[in-house]
Amino acid sequence: MMPALHPTIAAVTDRIRLRSADTRAAYLEMIRSRRPQGYARMKMTEGNLAHASAGCAVMEKAELLGGGWPNIGIITSYNDMLSAHAPFENYPDIIRSAAREAGAIAQVAGGVPAMCDGVTQGQEGMELSLFSRDVIAMSSAIGLSHDVFDAALHLGVCDKIVPGLVIAALRFGWIPSVFVPAGPMPSGLPNPEKVRIRQLFAEGKVGREELLRAEAESYHTQGTCTFYGTANSNQMLMEVMGFHLPGAAFTNPGTPLREALTRAATARAAAITAQGEDYRPAGELIDARSIVNGIVGLMATGGSTNHALHIPAMAAAAGIQVSLEDFADISSITPLLARIYPNGPSDVNHFHAAGGMSFLVKELLGAGLMHGDAVGVAGPISGYDREPVFDEGKLVWRNAPSHSADLDILRPASDPFSRDGGLRLMDGRLGRGVSKVSAVKPANRVLEAPAIVFETQGALKAAFEAGKLDRDFVAVVRFQGPAANGMPELHGLTPVLGILQDRGYKIALVTDGRMSGASGKIPSAIHMSPEAARGGPLARVRDGDIITFDSEKGTLDIQVDNATFQAREPAAFRPNESAMGLGREMFSYFRQMAGTADTGASQFAFLGEGS
Repeated sequence: MMPALHPTIAAVTDRIRLRSADTRAAYLEMIRSRRPQGYARMKMTEGNLAHASAGCAVMEKAELLGGGWPNIGIITSYNDMLSAHAPFENYPDIIRSAAREAGAIAQVAGGVPAMCDGVTQGQEGMELSLFSRDVIAMSSAIGLSHDVFDAALHLGVCDKIVPGLVIAALRFGWIPSVFVPAGPMPSGLPNPEKVRIRQLFAEGKVGREELLRAEAESYHTQGTCTFYGTANSNQMLMEVMGFHLPGAAFTNPGTPLREALTRAATARAAAITAQGEDYRPAGELIDARSIVNGIVGLMATGGSTNHALHIPAMAAAAGIQVSLEDFADISSITPLLARIYPNGPSDVNHFHAAGGMSFLVKELLGAGLMHGDAVGVAGPISGYDREPVFDEGKLVWRNAPSHSADLDILRPASDPFSRDGGLRLMDGRLGRGVSKVSAVKPANRVLEAPAIVFETQGALKAAFEAGKLDRDFVAVVRFQGPAANGMPELHGLTPVLGILQDRGYKIALVTDGRMSGASGKIPSAIHMSPEAARGGPLARVRDGDIITFDSEKGTLDIQVDNATFQAREPAAFRPNESAMGLGREMFSYFRQMAGTADTGASQFAFLGEGS
C-alpha cells in the first residue's frame, strides 16, 4: 500500500486542477475527438497512402498498404556535431528492427533542430536558444501532421529539445508517445577541477591552451554532458512524468543495455496504440499529477532553473496551468536527496551508480511526495522504482536498491541533504522571478547592497576586467528577457561573479534573463517578470539604488520610496546589433509574441477555441 500523499502535494495538485478546469476540459475534448477508429493511415486516400509507403522496404510497404500493423512515427533530433545527439544516428535502424519483431512499422517522420547551449554559450547564437524550443515543437508537428502514425517515438536529450518535443507530443495528444534518450557520456575531468581552471582563466592566471585542454577533457565523447544541467534534468523529468521506460535516463550510449532499452521502448510504443488493449494517449497520460511529479523530481535533485520556464510551457500545451507559487510550495516540502554538480562534485554517472532514478523514485514515493497513481508508458509511476538489468541475456527490471551506495551523492528521504528543494519564488517591487539556492551557502543568501546596472553581460565583464567591481553590489542585468533578445543564458557571468564572491564581497545577480541550467553558488533572482523591455520595474533601477535581496524569505525590494520609483522614466530598450545577423532577424516574430517568463515564455498554451 502506498503511503498517504503529503498534504501540500495534494493541495497544489488540487489547485492546479481547479485553475485549469476549463482549459484542460477543452484540451481533452480536442484530443478525444481525434481518436482513430482504425489504423490512422486507413482514412487516407489511395494516393495519400501510396506516397506514405513509397520509400519503405517491401515488408513495411506490404503492411502499410494492407493495414495489418500499427505505424510508429520517429521524431529525431539527430545531428553528429553534438555529442548528446550523435548516438541517435543508428537508432532508426534499431527501431525498425525492433518494430518488426513487435509486429509494427517504424518510419522517420521528421527531424528537428538541436542546438547546443555549450557551443553557443556567450555567443550571438544563444539568442535563438530559447526560441528553438518552439521551433522544435513546430518541426515535430510538421512531421506528425502526415497523420499516418499510431504512436510516436521522440529521440531527444538536451536543453530545449526535450521540452519542444513534449509540447508537440501533447498537442498531438491522441497519439501515444514514448521518449527515447541516448544517455550521458562516461565521466571525464572531475567537475571541481574544471571550475578551478575556468576561474583561473577568468583571472588571467592560465592561458587559453590550458583552458581548452580542461574543457576537452570534460566534454570528450558521445553522450550528454555529465553535469546536472538542463539536459540531464530533462531525462529525470521524462522518467518521473512517465514518458520513459523505468531506468532509461542515465544508461551510457553504445552499451548493450542502451540498445535493449531502445528496442523495449519501440515494443512498448507498438503495444499502447488505440488499436490494442492498453491505449495510452500522451495527452491523457500526462495530467496534473504528472506535472507535480516532475516538479517534485526537480526539487529533490536540485535540477535546472530553466525548468521554471519549460514545465509551465509543457503543461500549458495540454491545458494545464502551472504557477511559480506551485514551484515554491512544492520546493518548501521536498527534501534535497541528490548532490550532483554544480550542487556537489559528482556527476550523473556517479548518481546513477549510487542508486540513480530507481532509488530516488522509491524514496519520494515512500515519503508521500509523489503521485504513485499517475500513469506512465510502462504502467503506474508506483512501478518506476525499478532499474533495468540483464538476466541471462534478457532485459528485466529489478527493485531499486534498498540503500544508497554513496551518501555523499544520494540520500534517503529520512536523511536528506536539506529539508527543502532549494528553489525560491522571488517577489517584490522589482517583479517576480526565481532563485536557486541549493548550491548557495546560507551566508550568501541574504544581502543589502547598491545596484550596478548593466544592459549586456559584456558590459559586466568589461567592468570586472577594468577592476571596477571589487566591492559589495547587486548586479542588475536587464533587457535580457524573451521580448528583448530571446533570453539567452548568462552563464558567462558565473566565473566573474564567482571570483568576486571568493574575494569576500557580498554580491547577487538580478536579471530578467536566465542563467545556465548548471548555475551554482551565486545568489541570483532570474527570469524577473515583467521584463524590462516591456516596461518592467528593472527598467527603473539606477546605479546606487539599495537593493534588499533575501532568498531565504523570497523577497526582493528596492530602498527607494514607491512614489519616486514609479515617477522615474523607464530606461528605453534599444535593440542593438543583436536584432540582426546570424539569422536573429528571422525571429522578430518570436520576440514580439513570446509569453511572459513566469508562464513559460511560450506561444503554445492551449486556451481552447482558436489556440
